[in-house]
Amino acid sequence: MSTDVPARTPAPAPPGKSGAPAPGGLLRLMLAGLRANMRQYGMLIALGLIVALFAVWTEGDLLLPRNVSNLVLQNSHILILAIGMMLVIVAGHIDLSVGSLTAFVGAFAAVLTVQHGVAWPVALVLCLLVGAVAGAAQGFMIAYFGIPSFIVTLAGMLVFRGLTEIFLQGQTLGPFPGGLQKMGNGFLPEAGPATDYHNLTLLLGLALIVSSVVQKVRDRRRQREFSLDVPPRSLFLLGLVALTSAILVVTLLLASYKGAPIVLLVLGALVVGYGYLMRNAVFGRHIYAIGGNLPAAKLSGVRDKKVTFLVFLNMGVLAALAGLVVSARLNAASPKAGLNFELEAIASSFIGGASMSGGVGTVLGAIIGGLVLGVLNNGMNLLSVGTDWQQVIKGLALLVAVGFDVWNKRRSGS
Repeated sequence: MSTDVPARTPAPAPPGKSGAPAPGGLLRLMLAGLRANMRQYGMLIALGLIVALFAVWTEGDLLLPRNVSNLVLQNSHILILAIGMMLVIVAGHIDLSVGSLTAFVGAFAAVLTVQHGVAWPVALVLCLLVGAVAGAAQGFMIAYFGIPSFIVTLAGMLVFRGLTEIFLQGQTLGPFPGGLQKMGNGFLPEAGPATDYHNLTLLLGLALIVSSVVQKVRDRRRQREFSLDVPPRSLFLLGLVALTSAILVVTLLLASYKGAPIVLLVLGALVVGYGYLMRNAVFGRHIYAIGGNLPAAKLSGVRDKKVTFLVFLNMGVLAALAGLVVSARLNAASPKAGLNFELEAIASSFIGGASMSGGVGTVLGAIIGGLVLGVLNNGMNLLSVGTDWQQVIKGLALLVAVGFDVWNKRRSGS
């Protein structure tokens, strides 16, 4: 006697277990990934919204090729300062002297080139050395004498501002040599066949897109190899599309005007170099270590005094570079140059995700924070908003960014 057992009908797979996601599952997955990486993507989304709002309010004037080029030129020195300030803040310190140091270096460059006829390449090297010495002096007092960075750099702010007045004798000094002017106002030369776009800028934009995609894919693969948390693939692909689209749009806008400014290449090299330093180099890990947990870093063998000293030396060099850039763009050195630059750099770092307590922050975040402030300044100028209200709006933006950081920490802790 045979007994036939009826074939069982397979139970339907629960949502999300089959090959295709359940309806709405992909959206829920992306939102969950976005919430988990809110610190990383929050200000990037905010920057996109600010650009979109001002583009509408200014009836497209914000995204005109000439205005985009001016936006880069007008904010390049703040972005350079923001990179160095981010390292200082990650290490658990602050630097109030960078604005006065940029003014002093600009005055020093003007005295060398205008009054004494020193060749501009020699003057450039000497100015960077002056910035390195100034940063090293402050870093030595902070690291080895234990004087708080707030006090040392506050004193430096007063000293460098006074030296600027002494060097310039209360007068504006210029113009700078043509080679130095190109550092702040110059553009890449034309090359290749005649087209409606700047060919070198198009090639640079294409190379940047390829290198960015390769770097993002490589970073994600390395994180998975070390069993680290990574964003969902859908969110990762969405981020790649947004990144490449933003680079492509900016490239086309710049290429349809005069091409990429020279200072943009300098800034790009700094972003790539310091990004690698903070992500992959031992020195970058040590900066995060002393800012995140100084006693543990000491027990691990980190030479915290040396790291702090080098962080402030580096800040001095970048402040000198920013001073050269802004003086070259204005084609003159002024006793009043550099006012509030330190506050703009600090605000850029905090808006970009740096933590008040140290140990948290990225180079890209500092650049995004600087761009947020730059777009706010540029958009409000196009809308003829008074400087009084501009200060109010920027102050509120900083307050919201720091409040978001505090809320995000509490949410992660809970």
